Amino acid sequence: MEHVHLAVEEDDLYSGYNDYNPTFDSEELENDVGFQQAVRTSHGRRPPMTAKFPGTPIGPRSLASSFGARLHMASSMGRPMTGAVQDGSARPMTAVKAAGYTSSLSRGSAFDPLGQSRGPAPALEAKNEDTPEEKIKILEKKVNDLIEESCMAQSMGALQVALEKAKEAGRKERALVRQREQSGSADHINLDLTYSVLLNLANQYTNNEMYPEALNSYQIIVKNKMFSNAGRLKVNMANIYFKQKNYPKAIKFYRMALDQITNAHKEMRIKIMQNIGVVFICMGQYTDAITSFEHIMSESPNIKTGFNLILCYYAIGDRERMKKAFQKLISVPLGIDDEDKYIPSNEDTSSNMVIEAIKNDKLHQMERDLKTLAEKYIMTAAKLIAPAIETLFATGFDWCVDMVKSSQYVELANDLEINKAITYLRQKDFKQVRAVETLKAFEKKDSRVKSAAATNLSFLYFLEKDYDQADRYADLAMNADRYNPAALINKGNTVFVKQDYEKAAEFYKEALRNDSSCTEGLYNLGLTYQRLNRLEEALDCFLKLHAILRNSSQVMYQLASLYELLENPEQAIEWLMQVISVTPTDAQALAKLGELHDGEGDKSQAFQYYYESFRYFPSNIHVIEWLGAYYIETQFCEKAIQYFERATLIQPTQVKWQLMVASCYRRSGNSQKALETYKEIHRKFPENVECLRFLVRLCTDMQLKEAQDYATKLKKVEKMKEIREQRIKSGREGSARSRREGRESSAGSAAGISTPVLISPKKSSVMDEVKADSGRSSSSTKGERLSAKMRSLPGSNEPYEASSPKELDASYVDPLGPQMDRPKTGVKKRVEDDDFADEELGDDLLPE
Repeated sequence: MEHVHLAVEEDDLYSGYNDYNPTFDSEELENDVGFQQAVRTSHGRRPPMTAKFPGTPIGPRSLASSFGARLHMASSMGRPMTGAVQDGSARPMTAVKAAGYTSSLSRGSAFDPLGQSRGPAPALEAKNEDTPEEKIKILEKKVNDLIEESCMAQSMGALQVALEKAKEAGRKERALVRQREQSGSADHINLDLTYSVLLNLANQYTNNEMYPEALNSYQIIVKNKMFSNAGRLKVNMANIYFKQKNYPKAIKFYRMALDQITNAHKEMRIKIMQNIGVVFICMGQYTDAITSFEHIMSESPNIKTGFNLILCYYAIGDRERMKKAFQKLISVPLGIDDEDKYIPSNEDTSSNMVIEAIKNDKLHQMERDLKTLAEKYIMTAAKLIAPAIETLFATGFDWCVDMVKSSQYVELANDLEINKAITYLRQKDFKQVRAVETLKAFEKKDSRVKSAAATNLSFLYFLEKDYDQADRYADLAMNADRYNPAALINKGNTVFVKQDYEKAAEFYKEALRNDSSCTEGLYNLGLTYQRLNRLEEALDCFLKLHAILRNSSQVMYQLASLYELLENPEQAIEWLMQVISVTPTDAQALAKLGELHDGEGDKSQAFQYYYESFRYFPSNIHVIEWLGAYYIETQFCEKAIQYFERATLIQPTQVKWQLMVASCYRRSGNSQKALETYKEIHRKFPENVECLRFLVRLCTDMQLKEAQDYATKLKKVEKMKEIREQRIKSGREGSARSRREGRESSAGSAAGISTPVLISPKKSSVMDEVKADSGRSSSSTKGERLSAKMRSLPGSNEPYEASSPKELDASYVDPLGPQMDRPKTGVKKRVEDDDFADEELGDDLLPE
């Protein structure tokens, strides 16, 4: 027991836990020079391990503890007590080593499991980038990064940036190859990297429509035997030749690619053969195209190939083979599961949630798109071949309907029937009776088909202006399917024509609630708000519609019209300029632009747009009148003549255009031509007062003998007009007197006195004479405003005093402006003012 010492309070009972052999110190391996040298070289050898305390006996009978101290076996005295001290060191409480403890055997050592007392670890040794291998690795990484950036730029639509990145990658790759050759490692050239760079560059050239450069890049790949499977890139080269419309070379490369692709790649071979058939169609070689398509339909049938095969048979006019191809088309399997799996069950809530989640996922959308595409091809094929497979159109359509009913596309049969009715309407003889009968047959069908048929019937009757029937079938379509936007729009149209705009707006709003993309409803709603004078709401509707239909000239014209009504001509001009950018030949929009610029006082711009409008549509009277007045205002009367002559051709019964032609001749100094024109006008309109006045003045100035004759005729016409005015005046007085007598007689009858109303026969004859006279000349009633001085023309036997124009000039106002603004002519005037126009010609001949 002399070796046993009891523990005292001052001793640390847990000392020694941080002491362990440095051999197991893994954290110090980074600082161990011997270990690091052994790792770097295969010849290094770590120095032999030694005990921490030199002189510690190591023998076969010694026991190595987990703390690194080698102790002799205990004697027969038994196991020492906890805390006993042997050889000057305290024995630990247990032989299990704690994680992170140090191997130090000194008493009272600090607890430092992370080794922070040793200070920071030395910095890692930097890589030497000056070595050729490191430079090559860095350059390879740059090339790969450039290829990736090029592909990303292409995916975002930045095609020019993608091409620049591809070119940069090509330059870096060539530098890499040269560097490998210089370093003597040419055998280690990365062929995959070279292939990627060339392929990406060719693709970017193709995307930027630089086809010769793309073909050169593909040729480099195809001709290099080191690239395996490069032959299939001839498909890309064939596609480029197809875009260039070099069809023979396209077929050649398609066939070369087909020869180099094994039968294991069946789908790829089918696609190449389909491309070959399409090229043959573009070349007009339908027989060769049929060979390719028939092979595809026998090996791996698909919807597009079946449709193309029908087109080829239709092109060569083979009826029987068209029928067989149509049967093959409707029997092509789509590989789409039944839609019943998307119907939720009422029992399992979790499965219903899953069904709702997958109902609109990407896979289901692909299935719907494929089915929609197949239905589109079948409908188009049926409408195409129906008139061709039989002598009668209806018989061919009935055959197609029967075939569709016996296929997986049963629901298309009703749509084909409706298309049959619509096709009746599109025929040249417009057999609307058959169309109506066909559509009426759907009144007893299911709700969807009934609604579609009733919608078409409503629209048909609306075009025929049978609004009652249109309203009836619109109600029928709405009752069958209340969420049918077309039916609601037809109902709104029938209400719109009855001028019940508030109710029409409600139907249009309901159609938009059911289908927010219904552009017809939004357009009609804007028109309705415009009729209701709710211009701001109408403007909002058309602005929304413009966001959907960016290039619709009708929408932009409506916006311009609304801004004009809102008294914002600048915005109206801006929208009309957009209309012209879309439809540069719209004469109405050009005329409207001219009108707006004229209102703003910009005559030069107004003339430009009016002139363009006249060039595209030379029959607009308003445009012709403005152009003629513009040339007169700018004192180019000779140019105004052609426009007024055009107006004469359009309205030959209007005398004012012919008077304007004669007036232009007179103002330009061509008195002889003016006299001939006035004579022609007098021959056509012998009672026209203005023409006679001009003839009198012209003949007098030119000292012609006809002056007295025209003066006599003018006096007679003036007298007839006076008599006519008196008759009209007396007729008005007589009618007023009759009304008074009628009131008196009615008053007398109310008092019990019966007084008959007598109508004078003289009055009725006066009215008859007025009615008969009113159809003689449109300008004969303009003499009401003639002055008394004009009526005092000299008689037929009296000389005409041309040198004293004061009595005449007081009654004339020339619409062409004062004499001082007119161009000078070589004709000597005998009077100071030769204005021959009547004062009221200005309102009729010149635009405001």
